[in-house]
Amino acid sequence: MKLWGGRFNEDTNQLVLEYTASISFDKRLLPYDIRGSIAHARMLGQTGILAPHEARAIIDGLESLLADYEAGKLEFRLEDEDVHMNVERLLTERIGDVAKKLHTARSRNDQVALDMHLWARDAVDELLAGVKRLERALLSAAERHLDVIVPGFTHLQRAQPVLFAHHLLAYVWMLVRDERRLLALKDEIDMMPLGAAALAGTTFPIDREMVAEELGFTRLYENSMDAVSDRDYLLGLLFNCATLMTHLSRLAEEMVLWSSEEFGWIELSDAYATGSSIMPQKKNPDVPELVRGKTGRVYGHLMGLLTVLKGLPLAYNKDLQEDKEGAFDAVDTVVPALELMAGTVETMKVRRERLQHAFARDFSNATDLADYLVRKGLPFREAHEVVGRLVSDALAKGTNLAGLSLEEMQARSPLIDEDAYEALDIARVVEARQSRGGTAPSAVRLQLVLAKEAVEGQG
Repeated sequence: MKLWGGRFNEDTNQLVLEYTASISFDKRLLPYDIRGSIAHARMLGQTGILAPHEARAIIDGLESLLADYEAGKLEFRLEDEDVHMNVERLLTERIGDVAKKLHTARSRNDQVALDMHLWARDAVDELLAGVKRLERALLSAAERHLDVIVPGFTHLQRAQPVLFAHHLLAYVWMLVRDERRLLALKDEIDMMPLGAAALAGTTFPIDREMVAEELGFTRLYENSMDAVSDRDYLLGLLFNCATLMTHLSRLAEEMVLWSSEEFGWIELSDAYATGSSIMPQKKNPDVPELVRGKTGRVYGHLMGLLTVLKGLPLAYNKDLQEDKEGAFDAVDTVVPALELMAGTVETMKVRRERLQHAFARDFSNATDLADYLVRKGLPFREAHEVVGRLVSDALAKGTNLAGLSLEEMQARSPLIDEDAYEALDIARVVEARQSRGGTAPSAVRLQLVLAKEAVEGQG
C-alpha cells in the first residue's frame, strides 16, 4: 500500500503504519480539528486565497462531518494515519476536490498544535469544575462539623487536638492553590499557533488575527518554530494534574484511615464503597484507594513528556506525537477522581459518638501543660522536661495527664496548681489557639469565611 506517493516508490510497511499512526487516540481531537479548519477556511475565503464559494463549500462540509461525528456515523481508517488526514479524506469524499484546498497555507504541524491548545483549554475548564465541586463539598463538611474535635497528628503520632473543620479546610486551601495554578495555565494556553505552517510560516497572505479571534485566542505565537514545537502548556497541564492528584491522594489516605475501625472517625456511604468477595462484614474504601493508586500513573505521564522534550531539536519532530496519550489519560484520570472524591466527602458520616472518646488515653494536651508552666515563670525547656516526666508517670499508671492527682503533678513541679486541670481540658486546648490560622472555633469561623471568599471569588 502506497501511503504517500510523490517521491515514495515503495509500499509503506504495515508495521511502520501501525507504529506511526495516531488515529486510535487522536480521533477525539476531531471536534477541535474541525473548529480550527472552519476558522482557517473562513480566513482563506476572506483574504481571497480561496474563492468565497470554495470556502463556503468547505465550511458546510466540515459542519456536516462534525454532525455525523457527534451522531457516531464517521468511520476512521488506519491508513490515513491521524485525525487530520482522516478529516481531509472524509471531506473530499463528501464535497469533492475542493476539499483538497483546505490545507493551503498550513501544515499538520501547526494544525495539531492548534488542536491541542483547543483541547487543553477545555480540559482545564473540566478540571476547574471538578476542583470547585470538591472545594464546596469540603467547605460544607467543615461548616457542619465546627463543633467536632479530633486528634491532630505529626509523624502519624498524636500531637495536638484540632477542630475537624480545621483539618478539612487545610485541603480546601490546597485546592484553592490548584485552582489558581489552573487559571494561570489557561492564560498560558491562550496563544494561537496556526499560521506557523511547517516551521517557517507561509508565503500566502493569511490573517492570523482573524483566526485567533474566531477561536477565542487573545495572543499569537510570534515565532513560527516555537509555535509548532512548544509543549510547555502540556507540561503545565500535566504538572497541575500531578499536583492535584498529590492533594487528592493525601485526602484519600486520610479517608482510608478515618473510615477504619481503628480510627472510626467517619463512615463512608454505601454508594462510595464496595464489599468483599468473601467477608460479608467488609465495607472497603475502594474509591479513595483507587484515587491514591492512580496518582502514580499521572506522575508517570508528566515524567514521560519531560523525557520526550528534553533532547528535541527545533522544530517539529515525530516524538511530539507522544504528547497526546499521556495528556489525555491524565485528564481522564483526574476529572473523575475529583468528582468521586467530592461525592465521598458529601456523603460521609462523621461518627461523633466515637470521637467523644477519642482523647480518653491521649496526651495531645501536653504542650498546653508546658505552656501553663511557662506562664508561671518556668523556662520552656524546663517545662518541656517536667511535662515529659509527667507523661511517663501517667503511662505507668495507665491514665492520661488529667488522670494524675494534684500531688503527683506537684511532685514534678510545685508551680502546678488546681487550675492546671483547666489547661488540660481538650475543649480549652482547642479554644486557646486563637491566632490567625489557628484551630480555635473563632479562628476557624474566620478561616471558613476567607475560604468561601477564595473559592467563590475565582474561576
